[in-house]
Amino acid sequence: MCGIIAAFTDMPFPQEAAKAALTRMARRGPDGEGEWREQNVYLGHRRLAILDLDPRARQPMHSVCGRYVIVFNGEIYNYRELRRELEGQGVALRTTSDTEVLLEMFARSGESMLRQLHGMFAFVLWDKKEQKGFAARDPYGIKPLYISTTRNGVIIGSQVKALLATGLIDLFPDERGQAGFWMLGSVPEPHTWYRAIHALPAGHCAWIQEHRVVIQRLWHDIGAVWRAAARLSECDLPFNTLQTKIRESLKESVTRHLVSDVPVAVFLSGGIDSGTIAALMREAGCVDLHGITIGYDEFEGKWFDEIPVAEAIAQHCGIHHHVRKVGREEFLSDLPRIMDAMDQPSIDGINTWYASKAVAERGFKVVVSGVGGDELFFGYPSFRQLPRLMASWRVLSRMPGTTSMVKILTRLQARRSGNLRWLHAPDWLKSIAGAWWLRRSCNAPESVHELMGRGCSELLASFSPESWVECMSGVLADDPTLALAQIESTTYLRNQLLRDSDWASMDHSVELRTPLVDAHLLSQLQPLLPHLGRYPGKTLLANSPESPLPEQIVKRRKSGFAIPIEAWLRQGMYSKQALQEEILYQWLS
Repeated sequence: MCGIIAAFTDMPFPQEAAKAALTRMARRGPDGEGEWREQNVYLGHRRLAILDLDPRARQPMHSVCGRYVIVFNGEIYNYRELRRELEGQGVALRTTSDTEVLLEMFARSGESMLRQLHGMFAFVLWDKKEQKGFAARDPYGIKPLYISTTRNGVIIGSQVKALLATGLIDLFPDERGQAGFWMLGSVPEPHTWYRAIHALPAGHCAWIQEHRVVIQRLWHDIGAVWRAAARLSECDLPFNTLQTKIRESLKESVTRHLVSDVPVAVFLSGGIDSGTIAALMREAGCVDLHGITIGYDEFEGKWFDEIPVAEAIAQHCGIHHHVRKVGREEFLSDLPRIMDAMDQPSIDGINTWYASKAVAERGFKVVVSGVGGDELFFGYPSFRQLPRLMASWRVLSRMPGTTSMVKILTRLQARRSGNLRWLHAPDWLKSIAGAWWLRRSCNAPESVHELMGRGCSELLASFSPESWVECMSGVLADDPTLALAQIESTTYLRNQLLRDSDWASMDHSVELRTPLVDAHLLSQLQPLLPHLGRYPGKTLLANSPESPLPEQIVKRRKSGFAIPIEAWLRQGMYSKQALQEEILYQWLS
C-alpha cells in the first residue's frame, strides 16, 4: 500500500513539483521514497512495506529485461500462485514482492494479464522501448487513481491533493462533481472537485503516448456481473447447498486477504459483517488476532452502542479486544488533520479515520474491514422496501385522484422535513434508479441550485436520477433487487465507503483490506446472488463461520458505523445539508 505519482509531459517534470507531490503522500508511504526519470517521463513512489520488507522491493521497480518500470499501489492477493507460474516459465525473480510479479506478468502478457489478478490495485508503468505509458485500476475501484490534464501533458497520482500540490493544475470547478457532492454526500466518479482532474474509472485501463491519454477502456465491469446474475442463477438451491457454497467462497476470500509479512488486525464493530470476518480470520489461522472497536460516551447505554456487542463477538471468536474511546475535545483537536487528509469532500469516513488511528496506535500496519457486506448480501432495508414501494405506487397511481393527493402529501413532507426532494417522489418512484435516489440523496436539485449558484443551472435543469445513475452504474439489471445491489456497489460503496476507507486509513499509514469487496468473490457468487435476498438479515453471511455468530448478534437492530459528529460540531441534531456545509467549509479552509 503506497502513494504513486507519474508524469508524461512535453518537458522535464519540475523536481519541486515532484517533491511536493511525494511529500503530500508521505503518510501513505512512510517506509521509503523512490524516483525515476527518463527524458520527459517521471515516476515517483512512497512505500508502505507490507510484502517483502527488504529494500530490494523498493519502487520504482524495473523489469528483469529492463524494458519496463512500474510504480504500484495495492496488494495482489494471489501473487504467490502467479509467482510459481512465472518461475515455471523460467523467470528468475529478484524479490518476494507482488510488485515484481505484477511487472513480470505485464512484460510477458501485456494488459491481458489484468484478468489474472485478484486484489486491489492502481499502477502506472512505462515501456521504454515503445515509449508508452500504461495505467490500470482494480474492478471495484478500491485503490484510487487520478489523471490530470495540464498544458504540458498528463500527471497521474493516488490523491487529488497530491496532484494539486504540484502547483500545475487549474482549479476550475467540476460542476457535475460538486453537484454530486451536494446531492449524494460524495463526489461521483469519474468526476472530482476540479475540472482538470478525473478518476480513472474503476475496472479501467489507459495508455499514454506523446504526453496524452490515447486509449482509455473498460477491462472489467462489476455491473455486468449483477446484470447477468439472474440469467446464470442456479434454480431451486436448498439452504444447505447455498450456505456451503457461500462458506467456501468467503473462506477463500478471507484467507487470500491475509497474505502479509506483517501482523494483521481487524475492525470489530457490533455488526454481522465484521463479526463474520473476525471469525473467518481465526479459522484461517490468525491465532493472535486483535480486534479494534471505536466507542463514544454519548452512545453508552443506548441500543446503538457497539462496545458491548463487539465484546461479545470478540469473546465468541476468541480474539484480543481493544476499545478506543473518542470524545468531543479530541475530535475538535483532530478536525484540521481529518479535513487535510480528506482527499475529496465527504459526509462519511471520520469513524474509519479514528478506527485506523486506533489500529496504528496498537502498532499494526494492516487491518481487515467488513465493508461491502450490505451490498453483497442485501443488508440495507432499502433492498426490501423500495421494490415494495414502487409496486404499491404503480397500483395507487392508476386510481383516480391519487396522484393529486400524493403530491399534496409530498409537498407537506417537503415542508416538514425541509428537504425538497420529496416533491419529486411521484416521478422518481416510477423507476428503480429514481426510488434509490429518493432514498439515498441528501438534497433536491432545487436546493443544489441555491447552494451552487447560477453556474449549475443548465446541468440541473435537465436533471434525472436515471441518467445520473446510468453514468455511475451503467445499464441496470432487470431484477429490481439485483439492480439496487448494482447501484449501491457502483455508487455509495465505490464513491463514498471505499474512497473514505482509503484516505482515512492511509493518513495513519495503515493498509485497509476488504474481503467482501472482491471481484473474484463476486464472480464466484454470481449464480447465487438472486437467492440471497430470500434470507434477510444477512443470515447466510453470519452462518459462514464453522461456529456461526450468536443469535443476539444476527437479530440485533442495524445501527451502522455511527459517530456523534453532529453533537460535537453543534448543539443538537441538524440536517445533512448543514453537515455538508460544515464539512465543505472545513475542507476548503
